[in-house]
Amino acid sequence: MVVGYIIGHNNKHPGCFCSEINWVMETNTLLIPIVVILISLALILFGISRLLAKRMGIPDGRIIYSDPGIWKKSQKPLYDAGIGLTGRPDYLIKKGDQIIPAEVKSSWAPRSPYDSHILQLAAYCVLVNSTYGQRPPYGLLRYKNRTFKVRFTFELEERLFEIIDIIRMQKNKEDAPRSHNQPNRCARCGYRNSCDQRL
Repeated sequence: MVVGYIIGHNNKHPGCFCSEINWVMETNTLLIPIVVILISLALILFGISRLLAKRMGIPDGRIIYSDPGIWKKSQKPLYDAGIGLTGRPDYLIKKGDQIIPAEVKSSWAPRSPYDSHILQLAAYCVLVNSTYGQRPPYGLLRYKNRTFKVRFTFELEERLFEIIDIIRMQKNKEDAPRSHNQPNRCARCGYRNSCDQRL
């Protein structure tokens, strides 16, 4: 019935159906280059993002979490209610079945990572394990010029828990002694104005 109508319609107005076919063909001819250009742009942007990720020391894999201001809007911090630990890693990278935390530092790399940075990364490994049920085999510490792969051993986890206990005990004391001799740490400390031990 529709075919008869189209044929009958075209018998009354010859060339009408052909002009519709021409319009569809012209539209398709225009769409093909646009689609090719869009796909090319997407591939170029993907390549640029991978290049930037490599420069930052981020391994291949899918970024499933990132700290605000790096890729997208703020995400909820990871939280372990059992030990009262909260944290926001710079990245979580899904690589196969593994989830790898990565922490990016703005300073030049020391000869070996600072203990505080290792413990921070260990805390993120604990949070990944409690949040996703997957224990990371390692985490990444990226400095301006170098990336360290830090194995998340049971010894490192135990050391982290000991430090957490010490911090909790110190917080409960009235007068906790300063734990370092580094003026630059004092300059950035949130307790600087009320601390009588500042450098």
